[in-house]
Amino acid sequence: MSERCGWAGSEPIYTDYHDTEWGVPEWDSRALWEKLILDGFQAGLSWITILKKRDNFREAFAGFDPEVIATWGESDVERLLQNEGIIRHRGKIQATIGNAQAYLKIHDFSALCWSYVDGAPLQTNRKTLADVPGFTDISTQFSKDLKKMGFKFCGPTIVYAWMQACGLVNDHLTNCPQFEPCKALASPPR
Repeated sequence: MSERCGWAGSEPIYTDYHDTEWGVPEWDSRALWEKLILDGFQAGLSWITILKKRDNFREAFAGFDPEVIATWGESDVERLLQNEGIIRHRGKIQATIGNAQAYLKIHDFSALCWSYVDGAPLQTNRKTLADVPGFTDISTQFSKDLKKMGFKFCGPTIVYAWMQACGLVNDHLTNCPQFEPCKALASPPR
């Protein structure tokens, strides 16, 4: 029997995210960066909390334009701490500014990200949620490398969740109706 991955629940915003976005390979550098930032904000919270606030985050963070965010200072941090539409965590807001600065030093963020999986999504063929790890050797190494580049809020668990969301790894369960469609997207666009 084919059924959605159990984590997707039944709330429409969550099931739509699962069915149309999660696990679909993302090749755009800026979109990959945005999703990494949002996964950092999710630390300690549920993903649905971030998903419900994603449009507010996009508005508050200038459409996640790293060139704009990289120039922000303490007054911007204070402004964002007053924004009830986002997660108001000083460390995560400051990390986003620093992460924008780190991102701008990387020539091709997408190429960097995809190099960790040899340019194609890893196909894990997991059968149950219990088979899905919280992190892997790849996410641990990627996390260490990102931190060396100046990124924050990018530990191995955050990086693995982000890799799953961005389709660097296909962790849809094998009985999920999205497993095969995501598997079919294993090649980068030309």
